[in-house]
Amino acid sequence: MELLLNRYRNLTVLLVAILAQLVLLAYQVKSNGEVRLIRVWAVTAVTPLARVIEGGRSSAAHFFSDYFVLLDVREENKRLKKDLDRISMENQYLRTELDTADRAQSLAIFQSHSPSKMVAAHVIGNGTGTGARVVIIDRGSTSGVQKGMAVITPAGIVGKVVDVYPVSSFVLLITDPTFGAGVISQKNRVHGTLKGQGHSTVQVEYVQNEEKVDQGEFFYTSGDDRIFPKGLPVGEATVVRQGRGEKEIYLTPSGFQNGLEEVLIITEGVHVAIPEVPSTNQQVHLQDPPPPEPGAPQAVTPAQNGPVSDADRIVDRYRKIGEAEKHVYGERAVIPNFNVNPDEMKKKDDEKKSDPVKKQ
Repeated sequence: MELLLNRYRNLTVLLVAILAQLVLLAYQVKSNGEVRLIRVWAVTAVTPLARVIEGGRSSAAHFFSDYFVLLDVREENKRLKKDLDRISMENQYLRTELDTADRAQSLAIFQSHSPSKMVAAHVIGNGTGTGARVVIIDRGSTSGVQKGMAVITPAGIVGKVVDVYPVSSFVLLITDPTFGAGVISQKNRVHGTLKGQGHSTVQVEYVQNEEKVDQGEFFYTSGDDRIFPKGLPVGEATVVRQGRGEKEIYLTPSGFQNGLEEVLIITEGVHVAIPEVPSTNQQVHLQDPPPPEPGAPQAVTPAQNGPVSDADRIVDRYRKIGEAEKHVYGERAVIPNFNVNPDEMKKKDDEKKSDPVKKQ
């Protein structure tokens, strides 16, 4: 650097002198706005740097401001999330309590309307046997539960008690492969034996192919097994087909439709009748006809003013002929004369009754 300055000393002095002259001129010369030129240059040169510095300062200020705001927002979000989780848990708890109350009310209503004596119980666990369909309930011998008693829900049968302890019992579900119960179809009164399949459906066995069972037909307990009283719902036939020697009938158990949390144990069963299948021709409620508008002609009804159609007139004429000839329709011995005028015959009969001479 020193070598470079020594070599170009004259040029450097000249440039410094020129620059000094320019600065002096700028200091002395004023612009149109009465502002010295040197000031204009200085402001013009410093403005971009000031803009950059101010932008950096503003960005840094906003960054730290947003950072602290975000810290507050994060804490607020954590608090809101905790509140939301707590409210969700409370809501779920209240919903569960409401469902439990509804089921308990349904059980109480069903108990009050059923002729059988029952004890309500809660399902508290599942059996550990391989392939077994067993549940544990919180009622035992201290509550009057005995081995072999039927276990149901208001929707249908569930199983039977297989083991009894002082405060708990084991219930074998109807879906267990070793389970069996007597059933009868609602519409065709076909008897069969209910067998578990180890899954969600059960089968009705020992029904001959010649017997009629419709798909969608409901099955009820028949009382033949001496466990379930007659008339308890079992399930709907979802599959009905011909098999080898006997029908293949599969039911969807109705007792498991609303879950299996509360059950009823029948301590004293009473047989009831199988409900009749509702008629397909249900009565239809019809409103009364609207009142006639003022000035409109009155509608004529056959019951009040006689026949209003040709068919009604013919029927009315035949009825009058039968009355005039003292004929009862359906008797083959006497055939009425349909060519006579019933009004003239009635008039002659009235004249005979009024004139004793003609009567003789």
